[in-house]
Amino acid sequence: MCFKIKNRVEQELTSYLHKAERLRCLKKISPPLYRHISEFISRKGKRIRPVLFVIGYLGYAQRSTAGLYRSALSLELLHDFMLVHDDIIDKSITRRGRPSMHAMLNNFLRGKKGLKFSGEDLTIVIGDIMFALALDAFLAVKEDMQRKETTLKKLIEAAMYTGSGEFIELLYGLKDMDRITRNDIYKIYDYKTANYTFSSPLVMGATLAGAKAKELNKISHYGIYLGRAFQIKDDILGLFSTEKETGKSNLADIHESKKTLLIWYAAHHSNPRDKLSIKQIFKKNNADKNDLLEIRRIASDSGALDYAKNQVNSLIKKAESINKTLRMRPQYRNSLTAYSKSLLGL
Repeated sequence: MCFKIKNRVEQELTSYLHKAERLRCLKKISPPLYRHISEFISRKGKRIRPVLFVIGYLGYAQRSTAGLYRSALSLELLHDFMLVHDDIIDKSITRRGRPSMHAMLNNFLRGKKGLKFSGEDLTIVIGDIMFALALDAFLAVKEDMQRKETTLKKLIEAAMYTGSGEFIELLYGLKDMDRITRNDIYKIYDYKTANYTFSSPLVMGATLAGAKAKELNKISHYGIYLGRAFQIKDDILGLFSTEKETGKSNLADIHESKKTLLIWYAAHHSNPRDKLSIKQIFKKNNADKNDLLEIRRIASDSGALDYAKNQVNSLIKKAESINKTLRMRPQYRNSLTAYSKSLLGL
């Protein structure tokens, strides 16, 4: 079921790239602008957010409706908007195995004389345009206008909360680990990942379909638990996997001084020598592979890796418990379970 939905999303994305009026306007305004946006949003991705949006809708609606998949693309475009800005903040030169947007634009500008702006500057503008495209795409769905307006507000809220999550994560990066609590970590996870990647898409789809408030509350909590589990799993992969597997540097979290649950637990449950090592490595501007290996060792020796894995399992159980009580149509509830497990590699 989810495989079919993802294929429909991909087909809609292809159609959008070739037929969307807004993109055709961009092509007339500036071919380089259109070319860079089209190249970036057409890259292969999981499409988690539009898939969950469609599941949330079809799970409660009596039938599909015109414009549903075009509207679902709003979440993918919102995601792309977030990514290009994130890559500037993180100073990342790759995204999805290819150059990040600002890296592409810096290459585009190379050799041009008299420049007073950079690829990063152009990318900020492109991100703003992607956000506008996301709002425009959402409006395509043919549904009850009141539910449509309520759902649009939830899309805007998702963008607002995700930006807030990014903001507090950056500020937490200035704090010593001793001043960070587990609740602080989960606050970042909830705002930056769980809400925007899992909870909001599901709730948006269900809201558009007319699901009741009690049901929306349950599916929101389901998405939060699932999103937390997904982020912790992603943190584990980011630290212990290869760059080829993740598509980004496995030194990224260290360079950015990110306070992940793994690092938080290690810092609070290590011996004094290892605690000092963590602090010293995270203060470096040029942490290297040896530092990565040291952090991996500390995460394993301190029990942080086992703790993080146990947290993932606990959160999944909480999500599954809620899933069993959902009044979603059985075929979509079952598909949601299967899809969630596949995302978490279960």
